[in-house]
Amino acid sequence: MVRKKKIRGHLASGRNDGIRTANGEQEIRFRNGSVIMFGAREGGFGRGFDEVDVEVFDEAQILGEKALEDMVAATNQSRQPAGALLFFMGTPPRPTDPGEGWLGRRSEALEVKPLDQVVGLSDDMVYVEFSADKDADPDDREQWAKANPSFPHRTPLESMLRMRKQLKNEDSSKREAMGIYDALDSGQVIDDNSWGAVKDPASMAIDRITLAIDVAPDRSVASVSLAGQRADGLWHVELDEQKRSVEWVSAWVKARAERNQLHAVVVDEMTGLVEERRGRNYLVGTDVVVTLAAAEGRDMAIACGQFFDEVMEPSPKLRHTDQPQLNVALSLARKRPLVGAWAWNRKDAESDITPIVSATLALWDAQKDDVERPTRRRTTERTALVL
Repeated sequence: MVRKKKIRGHLASGRNDGIRTANGEQEIRFRNGSVIMFGAREGGFGRGFDEVDVEVFDEAQILGEKALEDMVAATNQSRQPAGALLFFMGTPPRPTDPGEGWLGRRSEALEVKPLDQVVGLSDDMVYVEFSADKDADPDDREQWAKANPSFPHRTPLESMLRMRKQLKNEDSSKREAMGIYDALDSGQVIDDNSWGAVKDPASMAIDRITLAIDVAPDRSVASVSLAGQRADGLWHVELDEQKRSVEWVSAWVKARAERNQLHAVVVDEMTGLVEERRGRNYLVGTDVVVTLAAAEGRDMAIACGQFFDEVMEPSPKLRHTDQPQLNVALSLARKRPLVGAWAWNRKDAESDITPIVSATLALWDAQKDDVERPTRRRTTERTALVL
């Protein structure tokens, strides 16, 4: 493109007219000192750069936090009066894509406010979306043109028909060919088909039995979930109990711990159900030792990532018993960004996601070895005390 007549006169002189094509070092240099550089963002490209005026991120729906850390900082010293320009281009992410950053920018852009109420960093954003109507017929060619300005001139009819034939899944066809944000428009993290594929009403855990507790922010409801390992080595989760308020939790978990040899009892440290005695953490009002989970930090990020992977990987290792409460909670759960990761978040203030949060924590601790044992191990051996 830059060798065209109107541009090539501006290229730097010398070998190859300032065009470098070596793999990983592609760049175009101009006489005035400007440079266009191409690099793999996830490979650390851009680290150490400064005074960058324009950055263009292609396929930004899978743009990770690591790439942004390297690249956005490179624009801080731009000498342009209005600052650097950042372009993010992409398509609706697939359910398995790390698209929370992209979806967050889209939501921010679509949140229309009166001009006198625009605050923060969203007042200098321009958002352009080409997409068909959400309920569009996948075979409606007028909707194809609405979603794709290059159709039918640069993208011919034959290409669209081939894509329609090859993409058998209707959601995939709407997403890739028509720019429709399907289930991701609502932010659902694990789609119904993937969750349904790992249901097993007869599933049962026999080893590493772990209980986890989660409490709603307004303390109106609490859930206790169970996780463990099955006889075939797969992992199992289920909602064990869910009731209004939190007063019932300690007595209920204590009774379960006394009747079973539990691997662990894990509690979100923000639930208010933990008390420290003699340097150890106990479920309030009991002698049940608990393992703490930090909801706002690394623990929850790891737990959510593991839960997602166990469901969404090609050979899922998790099974659930198809409980309505757990299914509904998952449908209401969204992603809350953490640094380089994410955690469960409620769709709205009325949504109860305590079953899925507690199930996630239970699975996380069931798979760990470095946990606090809830009760002393029972033994059939006699013991003696020497005074």
